[in-house]
Amino acid sequence: MLKAMGQALFSVGLKNPKFTAEESKSQDYEIRTYHAAKWVSTTLSGMQSEECIKTGFRKLFNYIQGNNQNKAKVEMTAPVTCRVVPGAGPACESQFTVSFYIPDEHQANPPEPSDSDVFMEERKEFTAYVRTYGGFANENTRREELLKHLESLKRDGVEFVDKPYYTAGYDAPFKLTNRRNEVWILKKAEQ
Repeated sequence: MLKAMGQALFSVGLKNPKFTAEESKSQDYEIRTYHAAKWVSTTLSGMQSEECIKTGFRKLFNYIQGNNQNKAKVEMTAPVTCRVVPGAGPACESQFTVSFYIPDEHQANPPEPSDSDVFMEERKEFTAYVRTYGGFANENTRREELLKHLESLKRDGVEFVDKPYYTAGYDAPFKLTNRRNEVWILKKAEQ
């Protein structure tokens, strides 16, 4: 429990999903191809991402602390991702799917969730344009970084999917310096 709390609070020594980095035309973003992997997830709807991410995080943290069919503890990983499907308009709810990567030792047979709102997600291999930024992520910084990222991709003439997109956070709220956040925009698949 202390190890998990320490990892969650200070983001030290956390396992990450595997990816292959590709050469990028820009210094504004990286191109990463994430390997197929299992993630534990929960989906919420709301007007603001902050509360949905906090609620989703708590549900997933309970899962890794043993609120699962096996009562098994699962190591904390990073990043915590949030798949965002924007609402149809400014006064519409968006859908937020908060996810933790399942570490390698549980990939083949992860414990089944006990909470009916939590589910196992098998992400196929995907390629994303990844913009990294520091500081504390909030509603405004996420939106600003998303817009900057979209501008860079349009400037470079690359093919991308405008929604859904992902936000990714690597650090606990208690970490004050050298914070790492990302926005992932999916590369449009070649037809």
